[in-house]
Order: sequence, then structure tokens, then C-alpha cells
Amino acid sequence: MSPITTHILDTALGNPAGGVGVRLEVSVDGGWHLVGEGKTDSDGRNKALMEAGTLKPATYRISFDTSGYYTALGQKSFYPEVRICFVVENTDQHYHVPLLLSPFGYSTYRGS
Repeated sequence: MSPITTHILDTALGNPAGGVGVRLEVSVDGGWHLVGEGKTDSDGRNKALMEAGTLKPATYRISFDTSGYYTALGQKSFYPEVRICFVVENTDQHYHVPLLLSPFGYSTYRGS
């Protein structure tokens, strides 16, 4: 399993948000470099953003294509994209970054 994972819950619908485009990047020398990308599964999860054993201490960013998700649902949303930056210090830990999403708001936290 990827050392960085995510899970999206659509709090307006009360369901997992499947099919959301997710992109993981790492900050290197002032720029962002792609680590991995994909879509959330039917349970709203992506467990394959990077290969096991490749995590390094750095600042990472997960971007979610919320515009594509809401367009597919036929809904409007205020945030076309959500980006979450976080710092990895201990590479022996797993980093789970959930997103609670609605058309006009979102929140996140460090999961387990």
C-alpha cells in the first residue's frame, strides 16, 4: 500500500466520492514534481498514489479535481479544485489525508 493515502466523503450526499481525480506531488527545489495520480474508487479511496518504500521527508501536496466530480453529478460547486499541502517528517509512518467535501465547502484532517 502507498505510504500516502486519501479518502473522500461527499458530506452533502452522505456517500463516498468515487471517481475523483487525485494527484500527489512533492516539493523539490521550489517546484512541484508529480509522484502519482489516479482516481478514487467506489469507496472514495485511493491507496496507490506512490510505491511503498519511496516516501522521503518533504512537503507534499494532494490535489483533488472537484470540478470533474461535480460536473459528472450535474451539480455546480464553488471550489473547482482542492489542494492540501502537508509535511512528512517521519518516513516510518503512514499518512492518510481524508477530504470531507460538499459543493460549497470542504475540510480535512490527518487520518489514521
